[in-house]
Amino acid sequence: MIGFARLGLLADLLSKPIRVGFMNAIALTVLIGQLPKLFGFSVKADDLPEKTLKLVQGIADGRTNAVALLIGAGSLALILLLKAYRPKWPGILIAVALATVASGLLDLGHVAHISVLGPMPQGLPEFRMPTASLDEVLRLLPGAIIISLLSFADTSVLSRALAQRGGYQVSQNQEMIALGTANIASGLFQGFSISSSASRTPVAEAAGSRTQATGLIGALMIALLLMFAPTLLQSLPSAALGAVVIAACLSFADLPGMWEMYRLRKVEFGLSVTSFLGVAFVGVIEGIFITIALALLVLVWNAWHPHSAILARVDGAKGYHDISRHPEGRLVPGLVLFRWDAQLFFANAELFREQILGAVSSAPTEVRWVVVASDAITDVDITAADMLLMLHGELRDKGIELWFAGMKGPVKDRLRHYGTLDTIGHDIFSPTVGNAVNRYRASHEVDWKDWDEV
Repeated sequence: MIGFARLGLLADLLSKPIRVGFMNAIALTVLIGQLPKLFGFSVKADDLPEKTLKLVQGIADGRTNAVALLIGAGSLALILLLKAYRPKWPGILIAVALATVASGLLDLGHVAHISVLGPMPQGLPEFRMPTASLDEVLRLLPGAIIISLLSFADTSVLSRALAQRGGYQVSQNQEMIALGTANIASGLFQGFSISSSASRTPVAEAAGSRTQATGLIGALMIALLLMFAPTLLQSLPSAALGAVVIAACLSFADLPGMWEMYRLRKVEFGLSVTSFLGVAFVGVIEGIFITIALALLVLVWNAWHPHSAILARVDGAKGYHDISRHPEGRLVPGLVLFRWDAQLFFANAELFREQILGAVSSAPTEVRWVVVASDAITDVDITAADMLLMLHGELRDKGIELWFAGMKGPVKDRLRHYGTLDTIGHDIFSPTVGNAVNRYRASHEVDWKDWDEV
Protein backbone atom coordinates (compact mmCIF):
# COMPACT_ATOMS: atom_id res chain seq x y z
CA MET A 1 0.00 0.00 0.00
CA ILE A 2 2.89 2.37 0.76
CA GLY A 3 4.27 1.81 -2.74
CA PHE A 4 0.93 2.21 -4.57
CA ALA A 5 0.16 5.34 -2.56
CA ARG A 6 3.50 6.79 -3.71
CA LEU A 7 4.56 7.36 -0.10
CA GLY A 8 8.13 6.39 -0.94
CA LEU A 9 8.84 10.13 -1.10
CA LEU A 10 8.98 10.01 2.71
CA ALA A 11 12.38 8.38 2.23
CA ASP A 12 13.62 11.83 1.15
CA LEU A 13 13.69 12.63 4.88
CA LEU A 14 16.41 10.02 5.34
CA SER A 15 19.44 12.25 4.87
CA LYS A 16 23.05 11.12 4.63
CA PRO A 17 23.75 11.63 8.37
CA ILE A 18 20.78 9.39 9.19
CA ARG A 19 21.92 6.73 6.73
CA VAL A 20 25.54 6.74 7.92
CA GLY A 21 24.54 6.58 11.58
CA PHE A 22 22.04 3.82 10.80
CA MET A 23 24.60 1.72 8.94
CA ASN A 24 27.19 2.05 11.70
CA ALA A 25 24.61 1.19 14.36
CA ILE A 26 23.42 -1.86 12.43
CA ALA A 27 27.03 -2.95 11.87
CA LEU A 28 27.80 -2.65 15.60
CA THR A 29 24.55 -4.33 16.66
CA VAL A 30 24.99 -7.28 14.31
CA LEU A 31 28.68 -7.61 15.20
CA ILE A 32 27.94 -7.75 18.94
CA GLY A 33 25.15 -10.20 18.24
CA GLN A 34 27.48 -12.52 16.32
CA LEU A 35 30.46 -12.41 18.67
CA PRO A 36 29.02 -15.02 21.09
CA LYS A 37 28.97 -17.52 18.20
CA LEU A 38 32.67 -16.89 17.70
CA PHE A 39 33.29 -17.72 21.36
CA GLY A 40 31.17 -20.84 21.21
CA PHE A 41 28.14 -19.89 23.30
CA SER A 42 24.81 -18.17 22.81
CA VAL A 43 23.07 -15.30 24.57
CA LYS A 44 19.44 -14.23 24.66
CA ALA A 45 19.01 -10.47 24.77
CA ASP A 46 16.78 -7.86 23.18
CA ASP A 47 18.99 -4.79 22.92
CA LEU A 48 22.62 -3.86 22.39
CA PRO A 49 23.55 -3.04 26.02
CA GLU A 50 22.09 -6.35 27.23
CA LYS A 51 23.82 -8.27 24.42
CA THR A 52 27.13 -6.62 25.27
CA LEU A 53 26.75 -7.28 28.99
CA LYS A 54 25.88 -10.95 28.49
CA LEU A 55 28.77 -11.36 26.04
CA VAL A 56 31.23 -10.01 28.60
CA GLN A 57 29.66 -12.12 31.35
CA GLY A 58 29.87 -15.25 29.19
CA ILE A 59 33.56 -14.70 28.52
CA ALA A 60 34.25 -13.89 32.18
CA ASP A 61 32.39 -17.03 33.33
CA GLY A 62 34.59 -19.24 31.17
CA ARG A 63 31.89 -20.28 28.70
CA THR A 64 34.27 -19.83 25.74
CA ASN A 65 34.69 -22.95 23.61
CA ALA A 66 38.30 -22.95 22.44
CA VAL A 67 37.59 -25.03 19.33
CA ALA A 68 34.70 -22.76 18.27
CA LEU A 69 36.89 -19.71 18.86
CA LEU A 70 39.66 -21.26 16.77
CA ILE A 71 37.25 -22.02 13.91
CA GLY A 72 35.55 -18.61 14.13
CA ALA A 73 38.75 -16.58 14.41
CA GLY A 74 40.42 -18.66 11.71
CA SER A 75 37.47 -18.24 9.34
CA LEU A 76 37.36 -14.50 9.99
CA ALA A 77 41.12 -14.14 9.41
CA LEU A 78 40.91 -16.19 6.21
CA ILE A 79 38.04 -14.09 4.83
CA LEU A 80 39.81 -10.80 5.61
CA LEU A 81 43.17 -11.98 4.23
CA LEU A 82 41.66 -13.25 0.98
CA LYS A 83 39.70 -10.03 0.60
CA ALA A 84 42.89 -8.01 1.03
CA TYR A 85 45.30 -10.11 -1.06
CA ARG A 86 43.08 -12.22 -3.33
CA PRO A 87 39.93 -10.12 -3.77
CA LYS A 88 38.74 -12.15 -6.77
CA TRP A 89 38.71 -15.37 -4.78
CA PRO A 90 35.39 -16.35 -3.09
CA GLY A 91 36.77 -15.96 0.42
CA ILE A 92 33.45 -16.50 2.21
CA LEU A 93 32.72 -19.69 0.28
CA ILE A 94 36.23 -21.03 0.90
CA ALA A 95 36.06 -20.31 4.64
CA VAL A 96 32.61 -21.87 5.03
CA ALA A 97 33.57 -24.95 2.99
CA LEU A 98 36.79 -25.55 4.95
CA ALA A 99 35.06 -25.09 8.30
CA THR A 100 32.23 -27.47 7.30
CA VAL A 101 34.59 -30.17 6.00
CA ALA A 102 36.82 -29.97 9.09
CA SER A 103 33.84 -30.08 11.42
CA GLY A 104 32.31 -33.05 9.58
CA LEU A 105 35.50 -35.08 9.34
CA LEU A 106 36.42 -34.55 12.99
CA ASP A 107 32.81 -34.71 14.22
CA LEU A 108 33.42 -31.52 16.19
CA GLY A 109 29.74 -31.17 17.05
CA HIS A 110 30.02 -34.19 19.35
CA VAL A 111 33.73 -34.30 20.14
CA ALA A 112 34.30 -30.60 20.89
CA HIS A 113 30.67 -29.73 21.67
CA ILE A 114 30.57 -26.84 19.25
CA SER A 115 27.29 -25.56 17.85
CA VAL A 116 26.60 -26.67 14.27
CA LEU A 117 23.80 -25.94 11.84
CA GLY A 118 22.33 -29.46 11.97
CA PRO A 119 20.07 -31.08 9.38
CA MET A 120 17.41 -28.90 7.81
CA PRO A 121 13.82 -30.03 7.23
CA GLN A 122 13.34 -31.66 3.83
CA GLY A 123 10.91 -30.25 1.28
CA LEU A 124 9.41 -26.87 0.48
CA PRO A 125 6.87 -25.02 2.64
CA GLU A 126 3.26 -25.99 2.01
CA PHE A 127 0.91 -23.56 0.28
CA ARG A 128 -1.96 -22.63 2.57
CA MET A 129 -4.49 -19.83 2.30
CA PRO A 130 -4.50 -17.99 5.65
CA THR A 131 -7.83 -17.55 7.40
CA ALA A 132 -8.61 -15.03 10.08
CA SER A 133 -11.79 -13.65 11.59
CA LEU A 134 -12.56 -9.93 11.64
CA ASP A 135 -11.79 -9.84 15.36
CA GLU A 136 -8.36 -11.40 14.74
CA VAL A 137 -7.66 -8.97 11.90
CA LEU A 138 -8.48 -6.00 14.14
CA ARG A 139 -6.21 -7.34 16.88
CA LEU A 140 -3.38 -7.94 14.42
CA LEU A 141 -3.75 -4.59 12.62
CA PRO A 142 -1.75 -2.36 15.06
CA GLY A 143 1.17 -4.78 15.02
CA ALA A 144 0.97 -5.04 11.23
CA ILE A 145 1.16 -1.25 10.90
CA ILE A 146 4.20 -1.11 13.17
CA ILE A 147 5.89 -3.90 11.20
CA SER A 148 5.13 -2.03 7.95
CA LEU A 149 6.66 1.19 9.26
CA LEU A 150 9.70 -0.68 10.53
CA SER A 151 10.12 -2.46 7.18
CA PHE A 152 9.75 0.82 5.28
CA ALA A 153 12.31 2.64 7.43
CA ASP A 154 14.74 -0.28 7.50
CA THR A 155 14.54 -0.97 3.77
CA SER A 156 14.66 2.70 2.75
CA VAL A 157 17.73 3.52 4.81
CA LEU A 158 19.57 0.36 3.80
CA SER A 159 18.80 0.70 0.09
CA ARG A 160 19.74 4.38 -0.04
CA ALA A 161 22.98 3.77 1.79
CA LEU A 162 23.90 0.98 -0.64
CA ALA A 163 22.80 3.08 -3.62
CA GLN A 164 25.06 5.93 -2.55
CA ARG A 165 27.99 3.57 -2.13
CA GLY A 166 27.30 1.85 -5.45
CA GLY A 167 26.52 5.00 -7.42
CA TYR A 168 23.04 4.01 -8.59
CA GLN A 169 19.43 5.10 -8.02
CA VAL A 170 16.63 3.30 -6.21
CA SER A 171 12.85 3.70 -6.45
CA GLN A 172 11.39 3.60 -2.96
CA ASN A 173 7.85 3.11 -4.27
CA GLN A 174 8.93 0.17 -6.42
CA GLU A 175 10.80 -1.31 -3.47
CA MET A 176 7.71 -1.10 -1.28
CA ILE A 177 5.58 -2.78 -3.96
CA ALA A 178 8.17 -5.56 -4.28
CA LEU A 179 8.41 -5.92 -0.50
CA GLY A 180 4.62 -6.11 -0.17
CA THR A 181 4.43 -8.74 -2.91
CA ALA A 182 7.14 -10.77 -1.18
CA ASN A 183 5.26 -10.57 2.13
CA ILE A 184 2.05 -11.77 0.49
CA ALA A 185 3.93 -14.71 -1.01
CA SER A 186 5.55 -15.44 2.35
CA GLY A 187 2.15 -15.44 4.06
CA LEU A 188 0.75 -17.89 1.53
CA PHE A 189 3.53 -20.34 2.42
CA GLN A 190 3.26 -19.86 6.21
CA GLY A 191 6.28 -17.60 6.41
CA PHE A 192 7.13 -14.67 8.65
CA SER A 193 6.83 -11.03 7.61
CA ILE A 194 10.01 -10.05 5.78
CA SER A 195 12.09 -6.97 5.10
CA SER A 196 15.60 -6.13 4.02
CA SER A 197 18.27 -7.85 6.09
CA ALA A 198 20.91 -5.86 7.89
CA SER A 199 23.06 -8.99 8.21
CA ARG A 200 22.50 -10.90 4.95
CA THR A 201 22.77 -7.75 2.80
CA PRO A 202 26.36 -6.95 3.83
CA VAL A 203 27.23 -10.65 3.50
CA ALA A 204 25.89 -10.66 -0.06
CA GLU A 205 27.70 -7.42 -0.87
CA ALA A 206 30.96 -8.73 0.61
CA ALA A 207 30.59 -11.86 -1.54
CA GLY A 208 30.37 -9.72 -4.68
CA SER A 209 26.61 -9.33 -5.10
CA ARG A 210 25.64 -6.47 -7.40
CA THR A 211 22.08 -7.17 -8.61
CA GLN A 212 18.77 -8.64 -7.47
CA ALA A 213 19.74 -11.87 -9.21
CA THR A 214 21.59 -12.71 -6.00
CA GLY A 215 18.30 -13.16 -4.15
CA LEU A 216 16.80 -15.28 -6.91
CA ILE A 217 19.84 -17.55 -7.14
CA GLY A 218 20.02 -17.78 -3.35
CA ALA A 219 16.34 -18.75 -3.14
CA LEU A 220 16.83 -21.37 -5.85
CA MET A 221 19.85 -22.86 -4.09
CA ILE A 222 17.98 -23.02 -0.78
CA ALA A 223 15.03 -24.72 -2.47
CA LEU A 224 17.32 -27.30 -4.09
CA LEU A 225 19.11 -27.84 -0.79
CA LEU A 226 15.84 -28.41 1.08
CA MET A 227 14.55 -30.78 -1.56
CA PHE A 228 17.61 -32.89 -2.35
CA ALA A 229 20.35 -32.35 0.25
CA PRO A 230 18.98 -31.14 3.59
CA THR A 231 21.93 -32.69 5.48
CA LEU A 232 24.69 -31.24 3.29
CA LEU A 233 25.47 -28.37 5.67
CA GLN A 234 24.59 -30.08 8.93
CA SER A 235 28.23 -29.90 10.13
CA LEU A 236 28.61 -26.17 9.38
CA PRO A 237 29.86 -24.55 12.63
CA SER A 238 27.88 -21.58 13.93
CA ALA A 239 31.23 -19.92 14.67
CA ALA A 240 32.02 -19.89 10.94
CA LEU A 241 28.64 -18.33 10.17
CA GLY A 242 29.32 -15.69 12.82
CA ALA A 243 32.70 -14.97 11.22
CA VAL A 244 31.03 -14.47 7.83
CA VAL A 245 28.57 -11.92 9.22
CA ILE A 246 31.25 -10.12 11.28
CA ALA A 247 33.51 -9.80 8.24
CA ALA A 248 30.64 -8.31 6.28
CA CYS A 249 29.80 -5.85 9.08
CA LEU A 250 33.42 -4.67 9.25
CA SER A 251 33.21 -3.71 5.57
CA PHE A 252 29.72 -2.29 6.00
CA ALA A 253 30.53 0.25 8.70
CA ASP A 254 31.33 3.78 7.54
CA LEU A 255 33.52 5.39 10.20
CA PRO A 256 35.32 7.59 7.62
CA GLY A 257 31.91 9.00 6.68
CA MET A 258 31.32 10.00 10.31
CA TRP A 259 34.73 11.64 10.52
CA GLU A 260 34.10 13.53 7.29
CA MET A 261 30.86 14.96 8.67
CA TYR A 262 32.63 15.95 11.89
CA ARG A 263 35.26 17.75 9.85
CA LEU A 264 32.84 19.43 7.43
CA ARG A 265 29.75 20.22 9.50
CA LYS A 266 29.30 19.56 13.20
CA VAL A 267 25.48 19.77 13.08
CA GLU A 268 25.23 16.91 10.58
CA PHE A 269 27.76 14.93 12.59
CA GLY A 270 25.50 15.39 15.60
CA LEU A 271 22.52 14.08 13.61
CA SER A 272 24.56 11.06 12.52
CA VAL A 273 25.60 10.34 16.12
CA THR A 274 21.97 10.69 17.20
CA SER A 275 20.92 8.21 14.51
CA PHE A 276 23.68 5.83 15.60
CA LEU A 277 22.83 6.01 19.30
CA GLY A 278 19.09 5.87 18.70
CA VAL A 279 19.20 2.83 16.41
CA ALA A 280 21.79 1.04 18.54
CA PHE A 281 20.35 1.68 22.01
CA VAL A 282 16.67 2.55 21.54
CA GLY A 283 15.54 0.69 18.44
CA VAL A 284 15.66 0.93 14.67
CA ILE A 285 12.38 2.69 14.00
CA GLU A 286 12.57 4.81 17.16
CA GLY A 287 16.14 5.89 16.41
CA ILE A 288 15.31 6.83 12.82
CA PHE A 289 12.20 8.78 13.81
CA ILE A 290 14.06 10.63 16.57
CA THR A 291 16.77 11.64 14.11
CA ILE A 292 14.24 12.71 11.47
CA ALA A 293 12.49 14.85 14.08
CA LEU A 294 15.80 16.50 15.02
CA ALA A 295 16.65 17.02 11.34
CA LEU A 296 13.29 18.74 10.80
CA LEU A 297 13.95 20.93 13.85
CA VAL A 298 17.30 21.93 12.36
CA LEU A 299 15.54 22.69 9.08
CA VAL A 300 12.96 24.83 10.86
CA TRP A 301 15.68 26.61 12.83
CA ASN A 302 17.60 27.43 9.66
CA ALA A 303 14.44 28.79 8.05
CA TRP A 304 13.61 30.61 11.28
CA HIS A 305 17.03 32.26 11.47
CA PRO A 306 18.23 32.53 7.85
CA HIS A 307 21.28 34.38 6.67
CA SER A 308 20.84 38.04 5.86
CA ALA A 309 23.27 40.75 4.83
CA ILE A 310 23.76 44.45 4.24
CA LEU A 311 25.06 44.87 0.71
CA ALA A 312 27.78 47.25 -0.45
CA ARG A 313 29.56 48.04 -3.69
CA VAL A 314 33.06 46.56 -3.94
CA ASP A 315 35.43 48.35 -6.30
CA GLY A 316 36.41 46.21 -9.24
CA ALA A 317 33.70 43.60 -8.63
CA LYS A 318 30.35 43.24 -10.32
CA GLY A 319 27.19 43.33 -8.26
CA TYR A 320 26.69 44.14 -4.58
CA HIS A 321 28.21 42.06 -1.79
CA ASP A 322 27.86 41.28 1.91
CA ILE A 323 29.69 44.07 3.75
CA SER A 324 30.56 41.72 6.62
CA ARG A 325 32.64 39.70 4.14
CA HIS A 326 33.87 42.77 2.27
CA PRO A 327 34.48 45.51 4.83
CA GLU A 328 36.18 47.56 2.11
CA GLY A 329 32.82 47.85 0.31
CA ARG A 330 31.19 51.28 -0.08
CA LEU A 331 27.62 52.01 0.98
CA VAL A 332 25.39 54.25 -1.11
CA PRO A 333 24.48 57.25 1.08
CA GLY A 334 20.84 57.23 2.14
CA LEU A 335 20.27 53.71 0.80
CA VAL A 336 20.05 50.43 2.72
CA LEU A 337 20.47 47.34 0.56
CA PHE A 338 19.24 44.40 2.61
CA ARG A 339 19.42 40.79 1.40
CA TRP A 340 17.22 38.04 2.88
CA ASP A 341 18.19 34.46 2.02
CA ALA A 342 14.98 32.53 2.74
CA GLN A 343 11.23 32.54 2.34
CA LEU A 344 9.23 34.90 4.54
CA PHE A 345 6.83 33.11 6.85
CA PHE A 346 5.31 33.36 10.30
CA ALA A 347 8.40 32.15 12.19
CA ASN A 348 10.92 34.59 10.72
CA ALA A 349 8.72 37.58 9.81
CA GLU A 350 9.42 39.47 13.03
CA LEU A 351 13.16 38.81 12.72
CA PHE A 352 13.05 40.22 9.17
CA ARG A 353 11.35 43.40 10.42
CA GLU A 354 13.75 43.82 13.35
CA GLN A 355 16.82 43.40 11.17
CA ILE A 356 15.65 45.94 8.63
CA LEU A 357 14.82 48.49 11.33
CA GLY A 358 18.19 47.74 12.92
CA ALA A 359 19.95 48.32 9.61
CA VAL A 360 18.13 51.66 9.24
CA SER A 361 19.06 52.83 12.74
CA SER A 362 22.72 51.84 12.33
CA ALA A 363 23.15 53.35 8.86
CA PRO A 364 25.94 55.99 8.73
CA THR A 365 23.72 58.47 6.89
CA GLU A 366 20.04 59.38 6.97
CA VAL A 367 18.14 56.65 5.14
CA ARG A 368 15.70 57.48 2.34
CA TRP A 369 15.22 54.09 0.71
CA VAL A 370 15.34 50.50 1.88
CA VAL A 371 15.76 47.99 -0.96
CA VAL A 372 15.24 44.32 -0.11
CA ALA A 373 17.24 42.00 -2.39
CA SER A 374 14.52 39.37 -2.80
CA ASP A 375 16.00 36.80 -5.19
CA ALA A 376 16.00 34.12 -2.46
CA ILE A 377 12.49 34.89 -1.16
CA THR A 378 10.43 32.07 -2.65
CA ASP A 379 7.22 32.60 -0.68
CA VAL A 380 5.45 35.04 1.62
CA ASP A 381 2.68 33.79 3.90
CA ILE A 382 -0.18 35.83 5.36
CA THR A 383 1.64 36.54 8.63
CA ALA A 384 4.68 37.84 6.75
CA ALA A 385 2.44 39.93 4.47
CA ASP A 386 0.90 41.58 7.53
CA MET A 387 4.41 42.24 8.80
CA LEU A 388 5.30 43.96 5.51
CA LEU A 389 2.32 46.28 5.95
CA MET A 390 3.51 47.15 9.47
CA LEU A 391 7.09 47.65 8.28
CA HIS A 392 5.91 49.84 5.40
CA GLY A 393 4.02 52.03 7.85
CA GLU A 394 6.97 52.32 10.23
CA LEU A 395 9.37 53.23 7.44
CA ARG A 396 6.89 55.70 5.91
CA ASP A 397 6.60 57.48 9.24
CA LYS A 398 10.38 57.94 9.09
CA GLY A 399 10.22 59.25 5.53
CA ILE A 400 11.71 56.05 4.09
CA GLU A 401 10.47 54.21 1.01
CA LEU A 402 10.41 50.38 0.89
CA TRP A 403 11.47 48.72 -2.38
CA PHE A 404 12.15 45.17 -3.56
CA ALA A 405 14.72 43.99 -6.10
CA GLY A 406 14.71 40.69 -7.95
CA MET A 407 11.44 39.43 -6.48
CA LYS A 408 10.02 36.49 -8.42
CA GLY A 409 6.72 36.78 -10.26
CA PRO A 410 4.82 34.16 -8.22
CA VAL A 411 5.74 35.96 -4.98
CA LYS A 412 4.53 39.27 -6.41
CA ASP A 413 1.31 37.57 -7.46
CA ARG A 414 0.81 36.29 -3.92
CA LEU A 415 1.30 39.77 -2.45
CA ARG A 416 -1.10 41.15 -5.04
CA HIS A 417 -3.63 38.45 -4.14
CA TYR A 418 -3.33 39.31 -0.43
CA GLY A 419 -4.02 42.96 -1.24
CA THR A 420 -0.65 43.91 0.29
CA LEU A 421 0.43 45.85 -2.80
CA ASP A 422 -2.71 48.00 -2.63
CA THR A 423 -1.18 49.55 0.49
CA ILE A 424 2.57 49.47 -0.05
CA GLY A 425 2.38 50.16 -3.79
CA HIS A 426 2.45 48.24 -7.05
CA ASP A 427 5.45 50.08 -8.51
CA ILE A 428 8.02 49.18 -5.86
CA PHE A 429 9.86 46.46 -7.76
CA SER A 430 13.14 46.52 -9.65
CA PRO A 431 14.49 43.60 -11.66
CA THR A 432 17.93 43.78 -10.04
CA VAL A 433 19.68 45.47 -7.15
CA GLY A 434 21.76 47.48 -9.64
CA ASN A 435 18.60 48.75 -11.30
CA ALA A 436 17.16 49.75 -7.92
CA VAL A 437 20.36 51.67 -7.09
CA ASN A 438 20.18 53.49 -10.42
CA ARG A 439 16.54 54.45 -9.79
CA TYR A 440 17.45 55.71 -6.34
CA ARG A 441 20.32 57.80 -7.68
CA ALA A 442 18.13 59.18 -10.45
CA SER A 443 15.54 60.42 -7.93
CA HIS A 444 17.93 61.69 -5.24
CA GLU A 445 21.04 63.83 -5.32
CA VAL A 446 23.76 61.59 -3.92
CA ASP A 447 27.44 62.44 -3.50
CA TRP A 448 28.58 59.00 -4.61
CA LYS A 449 30.19 57.58 -7.75
CA ASP A 450 30.40 53.98 -8.81
CA TRP A 451 33.86 52.54 -9.45
CA ASP A 452 33.16 52.09 -13.18
CA GLU A 453 32.10 55.77 -13.51
CA VAL A 454 35.39 57.19 -12.28
